Amino acid sequence: MKLEEMHTVRWIFLSVLILSLVYLGACGPKPRKAVSALDTPDHHVFSGMKLLDKGKYEDAKREFGLAIQLSPKFSAAFTGLGLVYGYEGNFEEAFANAKKGKNYAKTKDEKVNALVGLVRIYAMEREEDWLDDAENNFEDAIDIDPESSAAYYYMGEAYKLAYEFDKAGEMFKKVLDINDKYLIAASNHWKLVQKIQRAAPGSLIGKKIALIDKVTRADMAALFIQELELEKLYKKRSPKRFDTSYKAPSTAFAADKIEKTEAATDISDHVLRTDIQTVMEIGIKGLEPYPNHTFVPDELITRASYAIMVQDILIKVGGDRKLATKYIGSSSPFPDLRSDLPYFNAVMVVTTRGIMEAKDLTTGEFASMDPVSGADALLIIRKLKDELRFF
Repeated sequence: MKLEEMHTVRWIFLSVLILSLVYLGACGPKPRKAVSALDTPDHHVFSGMKLLDKGKYEDAKREFGLAIQLSPKFSAAFTGLGLVYGYEGNFEEAFANAKKGKNYAKTKDEKVNALVGLVRIYAMEREEDWLDDAENNFEDAIDIDPESSAAYYYMGEAYKLAYEFDKAGEMFKKVLDINDKYLIAASNHWKLVQKIQRAAPGSLIGKKIALIDKVTRADMAALFIQELELEKLYKKRSPKRFDTSYKAPSTAFAADKIEKTEAATDISDHVLRTDIQTVMEIGIKGLEPYPNHTFVPDELITRASYAIMVQDILIKVGGDRKLATKYIGSSSPFPDLRSDLPYFNAVMVVTTRGIMEAKDLTTGEFASMDPVSGADALLIIRKLKDELRFF
């Protein structure tokens, strides 16, 4: 082929390529026209994020969709859609939209927002190596904006979900130093992380329960066995007893056999069944099976019932039976706790030893019927461990 012909072919090829790109661009989605002053991509994304925070996912999708209709490559709208799908558990769509948000990002704020969105979605999914992926996107966000409180806040949440509480605390502390819109939320998380650090959970189940708002009877059984190591503690404190008395030989008859009902008939499929059975065998007041042979593993623990359990452990390990009645007849130091209540003595036992304290230090209320959080339950066990060392 001659040189001139080669140039001609090349020119034709480039012309066709340019025309194809123009044609494809023309066939892409056309932005719709705004119908009001507030019908803008920014306003729809703002509304979508508010709806997302309220858990109104379909409404949030609609707002992000309206933003994309106005601006088909609006980065924040795709990031928002990614978060919606993430909360719904559709991670294929979540990552697809979040990556579009990252690719369409042009400004510094858009790029940081897209990267933080990916951090959040990885923390929702928590598949293999998810924390590494979250950290990589966090580092990219911080390279763009070292003072991005959103990046530090959501990376703190990711570390918390990974049970890396020291790193989580560092992230939330950084948010407090930046002092902007994430201040209050970060402060609450930081206080929780500090409490968990003081409690120092030593087992995986302890770390998981640390993040629970309200512990159940099953959770409490697991904490007593795995964190307090109550079974070992009881065996260590209780000397073995052997029955050496004479027993006359006897013949067992089938008619003499009695079918025994299970101590609890509602735990056969429970994931914490082993811990629950061990606790029932040990016998802890306040955590026994009910008369109808149920344990009710999902029933919430109240502060009063927790105090009864702790008192029972102190009595059995320390051997001081007088503790069970020590404060009967005393006046109550708590404005919301009558001295004639069945759990009054237990509350007094645990509070005078510093194992538990008033829930509201301003009013002095004990809040007997309030639930117990996982972090508080762990911290009380830590204090109980310290108390038991004196026996």
